Amino acid sequence: MPDNKIRCEWVSGGNALYYEYHDKEWGVPVHDDRLLFEFLTLEGAQAGLSWATVLNKREGYRDLFDNFNIEKVAQYDQTKIESLLQNPAIIRNKLKVNSTVTNARLILEIQKELGSFDAYIWQFVGETSIQNKWKDITEVPTSTPVSDAMSKDLKKRGFKFVGTTICYAFMQATGMVNDHTSDCFCRDKLTRSE
Repeated sequence: MPDNKIRCEWVSGGNALYYEYHDKEWGVPVHDDRLLFEFLTLEGAQAGLSWATVLNKREGYRDLFDNFNIEKVAQYDQTKIESLLQNPAIIRNKLKVNSTVTNARLILEIQKELGSFDAYIWQFVGETSIQNKWKDITEVPTSTPVSDAMSKDLKKRGFKFVGTTICYAFMQATGMVNDHTSDCFCRDKLTRSE
């Protein structure tokens, strides 16, 4: 560990990217559509893999997916998708890469309907972060009724790689829920920022 700060247990033994991600991003409320799209993509990419694998490829994703520019990704054709699948800078899973393009197109539809993806996605938590009070990592759920509802609605709209566990991880990443454990130095900082 780079310092003496107490962090969520899942960070221990992680690399520098883990610490930086935990300390500066995980649980911080996100209201930018581009960044929400990035997190939705990365959480879907993680399915069946470790978060460390995804973090190590994050810059590759940003580079190859036009920094998650929703309009550009929505225009990707089969030739572009095939070129992405040849590049080891990302997780080369055909279903996951195709889902990113599909999801970008569907986010554009939601933006037309509601003005922003942010307005749509944050409605599931009543536009405010859920502040949980877990003592340790064993108490943190992998899904909740809220992530169930989000997953169901996203799937109904045609989104891919949006199961309830992925949706809950997305909620944690984007600050829709604060799941920093009570002893973690980030918990109070995020609670105060509400």
